[in-house]
Amino acid sequence: MSAHEVKPGLFVRGFTPPLKLADYKLVAFDMDSTLINIECVDEIADIVGRKAEVAEITEAAMRGEIADYKDSLRRRLALLAGVPESALQRVYDEKLQLNPGVETFVAACRAAGLKTLLVSGGFTFFSERIRHRLQLDFARANTLGVANGRLTGTLFDRPWGDIVDGAEKKRVLLEVCELMGIATEQAIAVGDGANDLPMMKAAGLSIAYHPKPAVLEQAMLSITTGGMERALELLRP
Repeated sequence: MSAHEVKPGLFVRGFTPPLKLADYKLVAFDMDSTLINIECVDEIADIVGRKAEVAEITEAAMRGEIADYKDSLRRRLALLAGVPESALQRVYDEKLQLNPGVETFVAACRAAGLKTLLVSGGFTFFSERIRHRLQLDFARANTLGVANGRLTGTLFDRPWGDIVDGAEKKRVLLEVCELMGIATEQAIAVGDGANDLPMMKAAGLSIAYHPKPAVLEQAMLSITTGGMERALELLRP
């Protein structure tokens, strides 16, 4: 079923708006290019003059042209080996901003009683700061390896694995739903790239924010112009 534009820059597929936000219990967000305006790995690379090389891989991965997200991330991380750890704070201070409407939409979800989850293929240095900034309930992301004040070009192993890819995003969404005792149909997933599609397909409502073409083709609600608060035009309290 193809999407149709119900308002300028708002496309829907498979439902008739409005939906009731309070019918949902959980909302899961991607971070890079969804909650925030940048791809953190690209901006870290920019500090050492390797942004074009890294961004090319990032774009291909987000468009779904690189099937193995883990491989694409490992390739990008290897190019960051030796970058000073202080570069992370510089990226956060100088480059990172919340996307328009994010605070409004998150606040509306919280006011409607939804729990909030950040699940990112990015890095905990940024995701934890965003979690606290937006007062999100849960977060999962990758942890950059650091030794002697410099990035190692690898990730720390965690109890659940080493890389949050599309499959892990879906698994985390399903796990949180189970822990909350809710059906997956009561979850919303918000993302922009191909690695968000598994969790978006598992959720009861998928929202694409300024998405890549592959995501625009599959999301139930797509925002192609304006801020994230535009979702509230089709979701009443």
